[in-house]
Amino acid sequence: MTGKNETPFFDAIRDRLLRGETHVAVHFRENGLIDAEGAIYIAAPAETVWNILTDYDRLAQTIPKVAESRLIEERGDEKIIDQTGRSGFLFIEKSVRILLAVREQFPRRLFFEQIEGDFSVYRGEWRFMPDENGGGAFVGWSATLKPDFFAPPFLVSFVQHQDLPTVLQAVKNLAEKAAGESSHPKQ
Repeated sequence: MTGKNETPFFDAIRDRLLRGETHVAVHFRENGLIDAEGAIYIAAPAETVWNILTDYDRLAQTIPKVAESRLIEERGDEKIIDQTGRSGFLFIEKSVRILLAVREQFPRRLFFEQIEGDFSVYRGEWRFMPDENGGGAFVGWSATLKPDFFAPPFLVSFVQHQDLPTVLQAVKNLAEKAAGESSHPKQ
């Protein structure tokens, strides 16, 4: 199903994404909560993107800002992932560790929530919506977070606007390359 009511998130930015733009937005809420979101259009099937993002043990080799990633427990469609991420501003670099519970709803959503780690709140999802012809997908990431460390709002906003497009573009490049290779097998 690719009906408009299914994912209103993509409706407002659909044309921009199809033009190759990357969407990033950050909103600050009460009590230090931060809502961050990003989206991109990828000229590859949603399943290809899914396979990249659920290859948990390889994320550190394929996705920028992921320093370490390891699947430590598997319970059907729920996975426990231990990750360390790195980000920075000018010459300051910060590493954060999170133990995530990831619930998979193939091939539409990956829900994640921190079990323990460097945030008092860290939960969100990856969303995948195939385009009309099924050859590409709109991919979105959104999260509500609250660091357990000092992070002024301007810095959080800067880091999200810097890092999220980098991560989304890397996923796009990997997925489009993989889709191209699978449609042109080597002989």
